[in-house]
Amino acid sequence: MSKARAHLVEGVVTFVIGLGLWLFTGDVAVPVVTLTKVGIVMMCVGGVLVASGLWQAARGRN
Repeated sequence: MSKARAHLVEGVVTFVIGLGLWLFTGDVAVPVVTLTKVGIVMMCVGGVLVASGLWQAARGRN
């Protein structure tokens, strides 16, 4: 598996997990962090990984 494809897969999985946290953990109380905010951060990181994978695929790097 190339680095571009690995980044794409990792980014999509991270984004989907973050989306799930953002949508379904509004009522869960955790002492230190808010899970909805963690979900938003994970969606941002997933988006960056997807963009990185697309960039690498367009540039043709392995």
